[in-house]
Amino acid sequence: MKKKILAAIAAGLIALGSFSIVDAMPRDQIAQIQVKKAKDFKYWTKDAEPKQKLVEFVTDVTNKKSKNFIPVEDRLAVFDMDGTFICESAPCYFEWMLYLERALHDPNFTPSAEDLKYAQMVDAEIRAGHFMTGKFPKGIDLGEAKSQESVFAGMTPKDYEDYVRKFMEKPVEGLTNLKWGEAFYLPMVEVIKYLQANNFTVYIVTGSDRPAMRVMGAELLKIPYNQVIGTNPAIKASNQGEISADNYAYKHEDYLVRGGLTQKNLKMNKVVAIEHEIGKQPVLAFGNSGGDTSMLNYALAGNKYKSLAFFVICDDLERELGNENKANGCKKLADANGWIQISMKNDFKTIYGDDVKLSK
Repeated sequence: MKKKILAAIAAGLIALGSFSIVDAMPRDQIAQIQVKKAKDFKYWTKDAEPKQKLVEFVTDVTNKKSKNFIPVEDRLAVFDMDGTFICESAPCYFEWMLYLERALHDPNFTPSAEDLKYAQMVDAEIRAGHFMTGKFPKGIDLGEAKSQESVFAGMTPKDYEDYVRKFMEKPVEGLTNLKWGEAFYLPMVEVIKYLQANNFTVYIVTGSDRPAMRVMGAELLKIPYNQVIGTNPAIKASNQGEISADNYAYKHEDYLVRGGLTQKNLKMNKVVAIEHEIGKQPVLAFGNSGGDTSMLNYALAGNKYKSLAFFVICDDLERELGNENKANGCKKLADANGWIQISMKNDFKTIYGDDVKLSK
């Protein structure tokens, strides 16, 4: 009997050990990923050059005897989110799919005629494949952001948080065995964990809605909410009306509600936000699109410390919904700016776990 029990325990441990590669990893297990040293990386290919360059950098700048030593207080790393460490191709950004859920598929919500029309247009553009081919209409980013804030206006922060959590349970489109809340690139989670273990302060700097990204990404990665920089919804008191904030005193019976769009946190706005909210130049930056150009270049330009910028390229057509033409354009952009390319196809041993496959 004792031998049978030990055999069962051993079998269970083997199963647990292989789960992270075979299946889509649930959020609680993603949160438990630990990478303290180079040997702890599991989800990168053996000779992945960008991982090696990152390890060499971290080893160098954390060595007190090195001329490139960076004090702990200045070890700052900034990460874009969508397409950098979470899925953005199934078939579009997390927050855009959240917006479409609210505007088009929520039986408990009726959008305005204007928001309905815009959401239908956004949905049609996504379904036509224009997001992955880079053929979205000009101005759609800002237009979507305005409509998105509109359909969630009036929600309390807690109601919105609950809505995001519920949406995270929905399956992503185009990939099997994967919920939105699990749609993290496991190799990039390892990068974040590795940096945290080496006393880097990690910030998420995203164009997406800040409260949504706090729930979706920051909690799992153990990144404090105040280290998430994103697009801010307007916030006002429940009885405030149209009175300006500087002329309104919060009342005992008040509560907070979401309003419209303030400013989309893209391109140069990311750099401005970093200066306002961090006040220091990062030494590492990670992105995946032209909207991250300013942030990546800011980490490199005139930095008093050794610094690097990495660019994640969605060039995998077998395990991810990549697009070859878009990937080639991203490679040219990275080459032109001196960023280190991360190829999902060549550098990721797995993306979400090997049981996640393209839907037939």
